Amino acid sequence: MKKQIVYIVAIIFIASAFAGCSNRSADVEEGLDEHAQEEGGHEEGQSEEGEMGEVHLSQLKFNSLNIKVDEIPTRPLSGVVEANGQLEVPPQYEATVTAILGANVTSIKVIEGDKVKKGQTLATLVHPNLSKLQTNYVRAYNQMQYLKMEFNRQKKLYEENVGSGKTFQQTQADYLSMKGEVNGYESQLRQLSLNVEKVQKGDVYQNVPVVSPIDGYIEKVEVKIGQYVDPQKSMFMIVNNEHIHADLMVFEKDVHKVKKGQDILFTVESVPGATLKAKIYSVGKQFEQNPKAVHVHAEIENKENFLIPGMYIHGRIHTEEKPVLALPESAIIEEGGKPFIFTAAAHQEDGETEWSFKAIEIRTGLIDEGWVEIKLLEPLPKGTKVAWNNGYYLISEMKKSQTSHSH
Repeated sequence: MKKQIVYIVAIIFIASAFAGCSNRSADVEEGLDEHAQEEGGHEEGQSEEGEMGEVHLSQLKFNSLNIKVDEIPTRPLSGVVEANGQLEVPPQYEATVTAILGANVTSIKVIEGDKVKKGQTLATLVHPNLSKLQTNYVRAYNQMQYLKMEFNRQKKLYEENVGSGKTFQQTQADYLSMKGEVNGYESQLRQLSLNVEKVQKGDVYQNVPVVSPIDGYIEKVEVKIGQYVDPQKSMFMIVNNEHIHADLMVFEKDVHKVKKGQDILFTVESVPGATLKAKIYSVGKQFEQNPKAVHVHAEIENKENFLIPGMYIHGRIHTEEKPVLALPESAIIEEGGKPFIFTAAAHQEDGETEWSFKAIEIRTGLIDEGWVEIKLLEPLPKGTKVAWNNGYYLISEMKKSQTSHSH
């Protein structure tokens, strides 16, 4: 009987212990639930605080900031291909001036940077070989004149069956041979820019001129007075900058976008702030291997005097245009790696106008001359106006407002 009582008491004790544990477990779970609810509530508050809100401006501040407000316009924008290159002159507008015959420089008429005309004297040369060439020509010319008259006399005799055929043929051969020699001398004299008719009369030039073969500017002077110059020696470098053009290198991935007639805006690396315009007139048909790109040549509009061949340039080639929704760059801000614009609305409060601006997320597309394509994630109600400028000021004011509100 006593053992049964002991068993009953033990069972009651064990049951009480389990009940106590169960109650404590329930209390712990309840505490965890309350803690979880507090944490959840805190996170929701953070989410709301992190959302892009609104910023309000008085009419006075709106006017002082000169904020422009209007609907998003449709504007034709073109794609842009970036390319680097340099200014070049076509080979037919560059010249290297050399001496036709070896001689000594007696005078130099120009300096680097001088503008010259085709045929203008750049320097003069003197050498016995130059005088000998002229005297040889005079001798050959006079001999040719004699042979010409003799040829005509023998021809007449031969046609009248009076003269010998052999004599006529010999005279003809001598005449034609001397005529060829004279033509060779005359060719050399003309290359030396000498007046052939004057030399024929025996007027031998003491100083032979070196003349410019093209219009242009003296780029280099590579001789000195008294220097002996060989026929292949470069004396002057001349370039005609009036025909300077932009030579850009377009990479393989962009070649299909580029074609003749497209406009280019480019800047000159050595002239900050100068933006010039050009139009493509030729696209290369062969790749350069390092880097793999093709040459694109463009004619420059309104050439400036500071443009010099060899200057490095950066160009933006404008490809095909298409009408898109677009805003100026200053209307768009980036926050958290995402682009935003601001819708704008005017409200009347106590007889005064107040402006509210709300940030909406967008996507951007083409960028052309300060305008950016706008891709809306959700359509805006008809007539919705947006801020066209001061985007970063508005986001700054919005952040100030949110910080103030959180405190």
